[in-house]
Amino acid sequence: MSTTQDTTAGPAPPTESGATTGGAGGGRRRFWSARRVPAGLVALAILVIAGWFLYDIAAVRADRPGMSWRRDLARQLAERPLDDVWVLTGAAVAAALGLWLLVLALTPGLRSLLTMRRVHPDVRAGLDRDAAATVLRDRALEVAGVQSVRVAVKRRKTDVRAVSHFRDLDDVREDLTAVLEGAIRGLGLARPSTLSLRVRRPGRKGRQP
Repeated sequence: MSTTQDTTAGPAPPTESGATTGGAGGGRRRFWSARRVPAGLVALAILVIAGWFLYDIAAVRADRPGMSWRRDLARQLAERPLDDVWVLTGAAVAAALGLWLLVLALTPGLRSLLTMRRVHPDVRAGLDRDAAATVLRDRALEVAGVQSVRVAVKRRKTDVRAVSHFRDLDDVREDLTAVLEGAIRGLGLARPSTLSLRVRRPGRKGRQP
Protein backbone atom coordinates (compact mmCIF):
# COMPACT_ATOMS: atom_id res chain seq x y z
CA MET A 1 0.00 0.00 0.00
CA SER A 2 1.38 3.37 -0.93
CA THR A 3 0.13 6.91 -0.81
CA THR A 4 1.39 10.10 -2.37
CA GLN A 5 1.22 13.43 -0.60
CA ASP A 6 2.20 16.84 -1.98
CA THR A 7 2.66 19.44 0.71
CA THR A 8 3.42 23.13 0.40
CA ALA A 9 4.33 25.74 2.96
CA GLY A 10 3.37 29.36 2.42
CA PRO A 11 0.52 30.92 0.52
CA ALA A 12 1.36 30.25 -3.12
CA PRO A 13 4.54 28.37 -4.07
CA PRO A 14 4.40 25.56 -6.63
CA THR A 15 4.15 21.98 -5.41
CA GLU A 16 6.16 19.06 -6.74
CA SER A 17 3.28 18.09 -9.06
CA GLY A 18 3.07 21.54 -10.64
CA ALA A 19 0.19 22.77 -8.50
CA THR A 20 -0.18 26.17 -6.94
CA THR A 21 -2.01 26.74 -3.70
CA GLY A 22 -4.58 29.27 -2.67
CA GLY A 23 -4.81 31.44 0.37
CA ALA A 24 -4.47 30.29 3.95
CA GLY A 25 -8.21 30.06 4.44
CA GLY A 26 -8.92 27.74 1.50
CA GLY A 27 -9.13 24.46 3.39
CA ARG A 28 -11.30 22.85 0.71
CA ARG A 29 -9.91 24.59 -2.34
CA ARG A 30 -8.52 22.37 -5.04
CA PHE A 31 -4.95 22.60 -6.20
CA TRP A 32 -4.52 24.74 -9.32
CA SER A 33 -2.35 23.59 -12.17
CA ALA A 34 0.41 25.94 -13.26
CA ARG A 35 -0.29 24.97 -16.90
CA ARG A 36 3.20 25.88 -18.02
CA VAL A 37 2.88 24.35 -21.50
CA PRO A 38 -0.25 26.32 -22.61
CA ALA A 39 1.15 29.50 -21.05
CA GLY A 40 4.48 28.99 -22.79
CA LEU A 41 2.83 28.35 -26.17
CA VAL A 42 0.65 31.47 -25.87
CA ALA A 43 3.64 33.60 -24.84
CA LEU A 44 5.72 32.24 -27.73
CA ALA A 45 2.93 32.91 -30.25
CA ILE A 46 2.47 36.47 -28.97
CA LEU A 47 6.24 37.06 -29.12
CA VAL A 48 6.50 35.83 -32.71
CA ILE A 49 3.48 37.82 -33.95
CA ALA A 50 4.53 40.98 -32.11
CA GLY A 51 8.09 40.71 -33.44
CA TRP A 52 6.76 40.19 -36.97
CA PHE A 53 4.59 43.30 -36.82
CA LEU A 54 7.31 45.38 -35.17
CA TYR A 55 9.73 44.46 -37.95
CA ASP A 56 7.17 45.47 -40.57
CA ILE A 57 6.45 48.78 -38.82
CA ALA A 58 10.17 49.52 -38.53
CA ALA A 59 10.62 48.79 -42.25
CA VAL A 60 7.80 51.18 -43.18
CA ARG A 61 9.24 53.88 -40.90
CA ALA A 62 12.58 53.45 -42.67
CA ASP A 63 10.91 54.21 -46.02
CA ARG A 64 11.08 50.62 -47.14
CA PRO A 65 8.10 48.73 -48.57
CA GLY A 66 6.05 46.79 -46.06
CA MET A 67 5.76 43.06 -46.18
CA SER A 68 3.59 41.74 -48.98
CA TRP A 69 1.68 39.40 -46.66
CA ARG A 70 0.38 42.35 -44.61
CA ARG A 71 -0.82 44.18 -47.70
CA ASP A 72 -2.47 41.03 -49.03
CA LEU A 73 -4.11 40.39 -45.65
CA ALA A 74 -5.45 43.94 -45.46
CA ARG A 75 -6.82 43.67 -49.00
CA GLN A 76 -8.44 40.30 -48.31
CA LEU A 77 -10.08 41.58 -45.13
CA ALA A 78 -11.37 44.63 -46.97
CA GLU A 79 -12.74 42.74 -49.97
CA ARG A 80 -14.14 39.53 -48.47
CA PRO A 81 -17.72 39.68 -47.16
CA LEU A 82 -18.44 38.70 -43.55
CA ASP A 83 -20.29 35.55 -44.61
CA ASP A 84 -17.31 34.25 -46.60
CA VAL A 85 -16.35 30.70 -45.65
CA TRP A 86 -12.73 31.62 -44.85
CA VAL A 87 -13.80 34.54 -42.67
CA LEU A 88 -16.24 32.32 -40.78
CA THR A 89 -13.64 29.58 -40.44
CA GLY A 90 -11.03 31.98 -39.07
CA ALA A 91 -13.57 33.45 -36.62
CA ALA A 92 -14.58 29.98 -35.44
CA VAL A 93 -10.97 28.96 -34.87
CA ALA A 94 -10.23 32.18 -32.98
CA ALA A 95 -13.37 31.75 -30.85
CA ALA A 96 -12.46 28.12 -30.07
CA LEU A 97 -8.95 29.08 -29.02
CA GLY A 98 -10.27 31.91 -26.87
CA LEU A 99 -12.81 29.60 -25.21
CA TRP A 100 -10.10 27.02 -24.56
CA LEU A 101 -7.90 29.66 -22.89
CA LEU A 102 -10.83 30.86 -20.76
CA VAL A 103 -11.54 27.31 -19.61
CA LEU A 104 -7.88 26.84 -18.70
CA ALA A 105 -7.88 30.13 -16.80
CA LEU A 106 -11.10 29.51 -14.85
CA THR A 107 -10.71 25.83 -13.94
CA PRO A 108 -8.20 24.44 -11.44
CA GLY A 109 -7.18 21.30 -13.30
CA LEU A 110 -5.16 18.58 -11.52
CA ARG A 111 -8.24 16.37 -11.22
CA SER A 112 -6.04 13.47 -10.10
CA LEU A 113 -5.12 15.33 -6.89
CA LEU A 114 -7.58 15.33 -3.98
CA THR A 115 -7.34 18.07 -1.37
CA MET A 116 -6.69 16.78 2.13
CA ARG A 117 -7.99 18.25 5.35
CA ARG A 118 -5.84 21.16 6.51
CA VAL A 119 -4.39 20.59 9.97
CA HIS A 120 -1.85 23.43 9.94
CA PRO A 121 -2.92 26.78 8.43
CA ASP A 122 0.32 27.15 6.46
CA VAL A 123 0.47 23.62 5.02
CA ARG A 124 -1.69 22.07 2.32
CA ALA A 125 -1.58 18.43 1.31
CA GLY A 126 -2.96 16.47 -1.63
CA LEU A 127 -3.59 12.78 -2.17
CA ASP A 128 -3.40 11.17 -5.59
CA ARG A 129 -6.60 9.41 -6.70
CA ASP A 130 -4.77 6.24 -7.68
CA ALA A 131 -3.08 6.13 -4.28
CA ALA A 132 -6.42 6.57 -2.52
CA ALA A 133 -7.95 3.81 -4.66
CA THR A 134 -5.06 1.50 -3.78
CA VAL A 135 -5.57 2.10 -0.06
CA LEU A 136 -9.30 1.40 -0.29
CA ARG A 137 -8.80 -1.68 -2.47
CA ASP A 138 -6.31 -3.14 0.01
CA ARG A 139 -8.69 -2.53 2.89
CA ALA A 140 -11.58 -4.12 1.00
CA LEU A 141 -9.57 -7.24 0.19
CA GLU A 142 -9.07 -7.78 3.93
CA VAL A 143 -12.79 -8.48 4.33
CA ALA A 144 -13.62 -12.18 4.48
CA GLY A 145 -15.37 -13.44 1.38
CA VAL A 146 -14.07 -10.76 -0.99
CA GLN A 147 -12.36 -12.23 -4.06
CA SER A 148 -11.61 -9.09 -6.09
CA VAL A 149 -12.33 -5.37 -5.91
CA ARG A 150 -12.33 -2.48 -8.35
CA VAL A 151 -12.20 1.04 -6.89
CA ALA A 152 -12.64 4.38 -8.67
CA VAL A 153 -12.17 7.45 -6.49
CA LYS A 154 -13.90 10.59 -7.77
CA ARG A 155 -14.31 14.04 -6.27
CA ARG A 156 -17.74 13.41 -4.77
CA LYS A 157 -18.19 9.64 -5.01
CA THR A 158 -16.14 6.48 -4.57
CA ASP A 159 -17.33 3.60 -6.76
CA VAL A 160 -16.49 0.16 -5.45
CA ARG A 161 -17.30 -3.05 -7.33
CA ALA A 162 -16.57 -6.20 -5.33
CA VAL A 163 -16.81 -9.89 -6.16
CA SER A 164 -17.57 -12.29 -3.28
CA HIS A 165 -17.03 -16.03 -3.74
CA PHE A 166 -18.39 -17.15 -0.35
CA ARG A 167 -20.42 -15.81 2.60
CA ASP A 168 -23.82 -14.24 2.31
CA LEU A 169 -23.75 -11.15 0.08
CA ASP A 170 -25.63 -9.02 2.61
CA ASP A 171 -23.03 -9.84 5.27
CA VAL A 172 -20.16 -9.07 2.89
CA ARG A 173 -21.81 -5.82 1.83
CA GLU A 174 -22.34 -4.78 5.44
CA ASP A 175 -18.72 -5.49 6.39
CA LEU A 176 -17.41 -3.74 3.28
CA THR A 177 -19.53 -0.67 3.97
CA ALA A 178 -18.20 -0.37 7.51
CA VAL A 179 -14.59 -0.94 6.49
CA LEU A 180 -14.64 1.37 3.45
CA GLU A 181 -16.48 4.21 5.14
CA GLY A 182 -13.91 4.12 7.92
CA ALA A 183 -11.07 3.96 5.38
CA ILE A 184 -12.47 6.95 3.48
CA ARG A 185 -12.61 8.98 6.69
CA GLY A 186 -9.07 7.83 7.46
CA LEU A 187 -7.77 9.29 4.20
CA GLY A 188 -8.10 12.74 5.75
CA LEU A 189 -9.74 14.36 2.74
CA ALA A 190 -11.14 17.85 3.06
CA ARG A 191 -14.34 16.66 1.39
CA PRO A 192 -14.78 12.88 1.91
CA SER A 193 -16.61 11.26 -1.00
CA THR A 194 -19.76 9.19 -0.59
CA LEU A 195 -19.53 5.44 -1.01
CA SER A 196 -21.23 3.61 -3.88
CA LEU A 197 -20.87 -0.14 -3.32
CA ARG A 198 -21.95 -3.13 -5.39
CA VAL A 199 -21.28 -6.75 -4.49
CA ARG A 200 -21.90 -9.72 -6.78
CA ARG A 201 -21.00 -13.34 -7.26
CA PRO A 202 -18.29 -14.38 -9.74
CA GLY A 203 -19.56 -14.53 -13.30
CA ARG A 204 -22.68 -12.42 -12.68
CA LYS A 205 -22.80 -8.71 -13.54
CA GLY A 206 -26.01 -7.69 -11.87
CA ARG A 207 -26.24 -6.48 -8.29
CA GLN A 208 -27.45 -9.11 -5.88
CA PRO A 209 -30.46 -8.23 -3.67
